[in-house]
Amino acid sequence: MGAFLNEDNIQTQIEKMFDLFPIIKEKRKQTAGELSGGQRQQVAIARALMTNPTVLMLDEPTAGVSPVIMDEIFQHILNIKKQNIAILMVEQNARQALEISDRGYILVTGKNAYEGDGDYLLNDKEIRKSFLGG
Repeated sequence: MGAFLNEDNIQTQIEKMFDLFPIIKEKRKQTAGELSGGQRQQVAIARALMTNPTVLMLDEPTAGVSPVIMDEIFQHILNIKKQNIAILMVEQNARQALEISDRGYILVTGKNAYEGDGDYLLNDKEIRKSFLGG
């Protein structure tokens, strides 16, 4: 589905997604509804990448997944970032998101309260105390 508008060789794109998300290749004969939450997230990300985007927008890609799968998804996001695809991500796990972010924004009641590079936000005492558990 993700390659519907892609006029290039779809099979090449599918193989790239299988390389990026090996579990998808392993589970390719199953319907998405039979997959775990983390596997469905990987399918959703792969589907978005099939169009060869320059910007990938992710809305809480680790919501509802186990800590092990969360780490795996963040590793996939890092691998996507290495392909020079800009990533705009809303994420509930602020600490892990900021660890891989070039730039972060912390919203409080819908307004931008803090912004800066990931390291700055992670190391600011007030932000750590208020949002990152110390």
